[in-house]
Amino acid sequence: MAEELNELQERAEHGAADKSIAPVTVTMAILAVMVAVVSLLGHRSHTEELLLQTKSTDQWAQYQAKNIRERSYEVFIDQLSVFSIGDEPHAKELKSKYQSEIERYHTELSDIMKDARESEAEQRLTEQRGNRFDLGEVLLEAALVICSITLLTRKRLFWFGGLAIGFAGIAIAATGFMIH
Repeated sequence: MAEELNELQERAEHGAADKSIAPVTVTMAILAVMVAVVSLLGHRSHTEELLLQTKSTDQWAQYQAKNIRERSYEVFIDQLSVFSIGDEPHAKELKSKYQSEIERYHTELSDIMKDARESEAEQRLTEQRGNRFDLGEVLLEAALVICSITLLTRKRLFWFGGLAIGFAGIAIAATGFMIH
């Protein structure tokens, strides 16, 4: 591996004197920058995806906790209806209190469910965006490697192939911005 790197370095130094491969080295520098940019975009997208996934999980946990409380209040009201109560006016007051809590929880539950589903949908879009950036990164890395073969072989066909794959990588990464 070290020998291959030394050979590549020697050829690159030799290539500095050879002006015919200057466009190849400039292309490689541009591709390297594009790889870094697209890689950063992919990492940030996946980080955002994880944050949104955590947010929706928290929302579903809150939904579940409030749903359990709502059910507990419903059971309590049912018990007040079934059992004989010595203090009937106080029992009616408790029923009324817990019935209003049930109605409040019911409204809150639908809002929490809506928010959780929105977070899940946003998380899926962010995942798709990140996947586009990842694919673009892979293609740009491949383009960089293929262009570097030009330095070893002096065959411009590799440079043109690397350019084509690089443009495809940039195009695919750019579609990540179009996902909304």
